Amino acid sequence: MGDLFADAARRRQADDAPLASRIRPQTLDELVGQRHVLGEGTALRLAIEEDRPPSMILFGPPGTGKTTIARIVARRTGAAFEELSAISARVDDVRAVITRARDRLGGNGTRTILFIDEIHRFTKAQQDSVLHAVEDGLVTLIGATTENPYFEVNAALLSRCTVIELVPLSEEELGEILGRGARALGIELDEGLELAIARRAGGDARAALQILELAQQTASAEGATLEERHILDAARKRPLLYDRKGDQHYDFASAFIKSLRGGDADAAVYYLAAMLEAGEDPRFLARRMVILASEDVGNADPNALVVAVAAAQALELVGLPEAQLNLAQAAVYLAEAPKSNACAVAIWEARRDVRELGNVRPPAMLCSTGHPGAARARGHGEGYVYPHDDPSGFEVSYLPEELRGRRYYRPAREDQEDGNDGGDR
Repeated sequence: MGDLFADAARRRQADDAPLASRIRPQTLDELVGQRHVLGEGTALRLAIEEDRPPSMILFGPPGTGKTTIARIVARRTGAAFEELSAISARVDDVRAVITRARDRLGGNGTRTILFIDEIHRFTKAQQDSVLHAVEDGLVTLIGATTENPYFEVNAALLSRCTVIELVPLSEEELGEILGRGARALGIELDEGLELAIARRAGGDARAALQILELAQQTASAEGATLEERHILDAARKRPLLYDRKGDQHYDFASAFIKSLRGGDADAAVYYLAAMLEAGEDPRFLARRMVILASEDVGNADPNALVVAVAAAQALELVGLPEAQLNLAQAAVYLAEAPKSNACAVAIWEARRDVRELGNVRPPAMLCSTGHPGAARARGHGEGYVYPHDDPSGFEVSYLPEELRGRRYYRPAREDQEDGNDGGDR
């Protein structure tokens, strides 16, 4: 009786499953996207087709095919497929899978693929529990993660796996998937509606199909034909591919800083908006602008530092969302300001000399005369020219003898030559 109910439940589950599950690709030929790693003739595709898939970590945003690829590999190779979620699995669950894998291999020669979803959530102990089974070839591990595995997976396990980076799907690829979804729903989907969904899915096939299915259900409930208003209602907010501690954080921060440095105010404001919308810590953004004001603008426009610091202070005073205005003002100012890294280069080169040569003592004429007797005996202050009394004091080199002739601060004059009044100083 139990088997009867279980079989009925599986049939009903298949009928009631989300559209993304119902049309999940079954072969590599049906898989849309990821041609850079699974296109014809690629090393990974050949390994799968020749029944020698490596243990691998599939790393990429949601809805890019990580679970689908794992299931295709298991089906293509004829291996037993075991699936664990790192969110709920324990070390005992991993050991049970390994025991079953050993029994299969010894009993009938069947290999086992262990798929671990969200593998970055596995603790070190959990990762260690699967390490030897992977190393000995008892299981082929396929881990899926939205986080950079080089940050989250321990080095020993990582060294035994091939890291495969998956990328968000293009609008054209999402369009192909939406076409399959529309056929499964028995509806017509014109190019305009297809594009509207693809643009709101953020490169996520699952999100695209969820939008399509919900929009179609809404239209059906109204007794109407699917329209763009149904899509807009189903997709209230485009998914943001961003994480505050992983690759997206570093990539967007890098793009923001480089846009400021390169003088592209539009790009700088866009990346600022993208990070704020995704929940980035605004203090991080303010700190980066304060640093850039001296590193990349410097004395070409000393007021840049004043503006950046003022924006940081305004953030503390009023907070978000109002402080977005202060941050945007500072970002535009820094992007438009004339640029010079002369101050930054000066301190970097001076510190390099300190590290390499030590803190070379200043010349005797510059040394303290605070203890007159002992100081005079050592020649402290001898030969010092007070510049306000004798302008020749401005012509003297104040560097230690060993560093005479060094130039740390080398202001460029290109800004003035190009007609930019805010030239370097």
